[in-house]
Amino acid sequence: MSVQEYLDKHTLSRKIEDAVNAAVRAKTSDPVLFIANHMKKAVSSVITKVKARQILDSRGIPTVEVDLHTNKGVFRASVPSGDSSGTYEAIELRDGDKGMYLGNSVAKAVKNINERISEALIGMDPKLQAQIDHAMIDLDKTEKKNELGANAILAVSIAACKAGAAEKEVPLCKHLSDLSGRANMTLPVPAFTVLSGGNHASNNFAIQEIMILPVGASRFEEALQWGSETYHHLKAVVTEKNGSMGCNVGEDGGLTPDISSLKEGLELVKEAINRTGYSDKIKIAIDVAATNFCIGTKYDLDIKSPNKSGQNFKSAEDMIEMYKELCAEYPIVFIEDPFDKEDWEHTKHFSGLGICQVVGDDLLMSNSKRVERAIQESACNALLLKVNQIGTVTEAIEVVKLARDAHWGVVTSHRCGETEDSFISDLSVGLATGVIKAGAPCRGERTMKYNQLLRIEEELGEQAVYAGEDWRQTL
Repeated sequence: MSVQEYLDKHTLSRKIEDAVNAAVRAKTSDPVLFIANHMKKAVSSVITKVKARQILDSRGIPTVEVDLHTNKGVFRASVPSGDSSGTYEAIELRDGDKGMYLGNSVAKAVKNINERISEALIGMDPKLQAQIDHAMIDLDKTEKKNELGANAILAVSIAACKAGAAEKEVPLCKHLSDLSGRANMTLPVPAFTVLSGGNHASNNFAIQEIMILPVGASRFEEALQWGSETYHHLKAVVTEKNGSMGCNVGEDGGLTPDISSLKEGLELVKEAINRTGYSDKIKIAIDVAATNFCIGTKYDLDIKSPNKSGQNFKSAEDMIEMYKELCAEYPIVFIEDPFDKEDWEHTKHFSGLGICQVVGDDLLMSNSKRVERAIQESACNALLLKVNQIGTVTEAIEVVKLARDAHWGVVTSHRCGETEDSFISDLSVGLATGVIKAGAPCRGERTMKYNQLLRIEEELGEQAVYAGEDWRQTL
């Protein structure tokens, strides 16, 4: 397109004349700046370039970062990664060359963005999120995004979402709320990781994590304060009972003492909460991640203890009894993945007891077909939303709607391999998910998410609503 054709297409001559006249009427002291700002608003934003690169996530493993250019600015996004990829989730594209980052480099995904996705999206309006996402899905042509890579597609999708918000001159959370068709935005209750185990830590604790939820706080700012105070009290408790080495942290920032049982871990957390003085206002949640220690149909809670492993297997029925006892003794409000990812029968039975909210992560993998099955079978009653398991912002919004229509809860979640991108903070507010799980109040890639929620609460001012005790009822 020639310069003259571009001018004619966008009627720029008339818009420039209007801008000059507006500057004269305003009697501005800086007419050039006034005209430039006026023209920015007068001319619609379009994608002009998409540039990707390989960066490192919080574990030192490569991931994808994107700079999406429009005629009004540059918008950056990067994608997280889990410690494993489930069978039913969108595929991360990695190079597999053992000579480069032990096979984990993402040069192919980067190349796909720079050469194929960029060409397909140039000229598109960044406000049209669904059109952008479906253009990439159509370009990929595979069910699980094997061709271009979910890591490539998602990075561009998030960057486009940020550009769309900028074009509308609204906060990112408001843009996401608009895209989802929601009228209200809600600050989520943070589920802070305080003890780490499982695949996220090098201790002997088989359970993936124990979390605290400050549901009794009046604002997110207060919830963050309580979470930080509890975390530091827990450091003191662990040091007293397990020694200072127990205060080393796992991949998501939780403390990693060697503890012999889930009950012992809960006792440590209970003591820390008591020391804060907020005992009745802070609840507990557990990510069991039971698939990691399921052997056949039995569960080995000592799987990480070489001297004990294989000596004390629990059946699914034993696990249910353990959960019932723990929920009666401690203020546990949700349990994530209490059984193996394919054990629909016992997950359904436990969920039906109504003891606590049952959150599906490995069970669902944010996969719409798995979610639909779980809804039909009443297998669980909450979705753990991991955007990189789906691959686009549009599909994330759709699966949340699916969960909400079934009156489920939704927990927006980070991954163990995180970046400095705080997109999930805006996502949790815009979709009013009720809870956000972003790790401990420790480590920059985790606190980045919580600090962004502070900014959002400040920006919303009197309109800011903290989910608090209503974290289940943000439907």
